[in-house]
Amino acid sequence: MVVVNLEAKLKMFSDHWSPKIVASFNKHDVMVVKVQGEFIWHSHPDTDDFFLVLKGNLTIQLRDGDVHLGPGDLYVVPKGVEHRPMAAEEAHLLLIEPAGTPNTGDVTTASAKEAI
Repeated sequence: MVVVNLEAKLKMFSDHWSPKIVASFNKHDVMVVKVQGEFIWHSHPDTDDFFLVLKGNLTIQLRDGDVHLGPGDLYVVPKGVEHRPMAAEEAHLLLIEPAGTPNTGDVTTASAKEAI
């Protein structure tokens, strides 16, 4: 059994919008990511998109309105719903999704995920 310290894992990298796998369970990846600026509009046709803010503030733009999240807030974008995450200042997130899910919903435009 290995304890994962999320703060320590987040100190290991500085790049934005590049999720790092810190654990796996039931064929799902548990990831941390640093975000700043705007991501691309995208959707996930086969899975919901789970966001938990660890530090900072995140806005998830939806076509019918924005969702604003702060530290400790969690939001799940339903599968198939187009959205764009954005953060005016750097924010740290915990993400959970089925292993192999591309972060843009499209394998050709997704960031490569690496385990740390």
